[in-house]
Amino acid sequence: MAQILNIDQAMEAALGLLRAGEVVAVPTETVYGLAGDATNGNAVAKIFEVKGRPRFNPLIAHVAGIAMAERIGVFDRLSRKLAEAFWPGPLTLVVPLAPDSGIHELAVAGLDTVALRMPQGFTAVLSGRLGHPLAAPSANSSGRISATTAPAVAADLGDRIPLIVDGGATQVGLESTIVKVEGERLRLLRPGGIAAELIEAAMGLPVRRDAGADVEAPGMLVSHYAPRAEVRLDAIEILPGEALLAFGPFRAARFEDAAIMLNLSPAGDIREAASNLFSYLQALDKEGVERIAVEPIPASGLGEAINDRLARAAAPRDTSGTAR
Repeated sequence: MAQILNIDQAMEAALGLLRAGEVVAVPTETVYGLAGDATNGNAVAKIFEVKGRPRFNPLIAHVAGIAMAERIGVFDRLSRKLAEAFWPGPLTLVVPLAPDSGIHELAVAGLDTVALRMPQGFTAVLSGRLGHPLAAPSANSSGRISATTAPAVAADLGDRIPLIVDGGATQVGLESTIVKVEGERLRLLRPGGIAAELIEAAMGLPVRRDAGADVEAPGMLVSHYAPRAEVRLDAIEILPGEALLAFGPFRAARFEDAAIMLNLSPAGDIREAASNLFSYLQALDKEGVERIAVEPIPASGLGEAINDRLARAAAPRDTSGTAR
């Protein structure tokens, strides 16, 4: 079973494991990540193995700063401006892979681009101490609900990894926003912890939302972030026996028939809802219900990312019942 160490005590243990080619679960401001040295093929392979992740699905490389990022990827003017505006923070940039980047080809899934992010706090410092970027997808079984606490990581992956660094509950609660610069245009590949409207305001450019069918970045699979229970969206009436994921002060009809109810934000605060999304889905799923009904959630601001995650959680799954 994984050792769980408080964030203030975990740096040297995490470094030792990473240098040995192991993987460790680490906190970020978005969700917990399953980190390995992105330049070490064995470590990257372990990430895919532990998660059960398809190998055509690329990984984000987490860096200590812009200088490290520019050794790995090729930054044009707009990409550099985005990094300066939003790093450290929940923004991932997809840029061309630099020659001699050192990133193992498995981490980029054979693409000629790389997804880069500078997180806040411990994980960026860990990358700097290691001297290498950290490939770090969410610390959960592939396709399942992302972990926002160390106990959630332990419940899912605790018997598969040696160390979980406990930094408490994550602040944002949603994965990073992923943007790709194409000439003088910005394209949203995945909504996330920074609202597209904030990016548009900072850059003075619209953010296009025409992501194609190809997997260009993490989190683009149709079915993803899924509990074991079926998910029913935009519920305006609750069916007997359903769990209810509520939002705001006003209830769907027949909400009294719900087997259990959790409210993402009784006050209708979209940021609070984002922070609670994954942990509340996990809590409802643990009740063993067959279906979780979700009340409508506004699509503006961080609501775009929340609705994206819920749509992927509700998407059809393969015959094994998993989301990938």
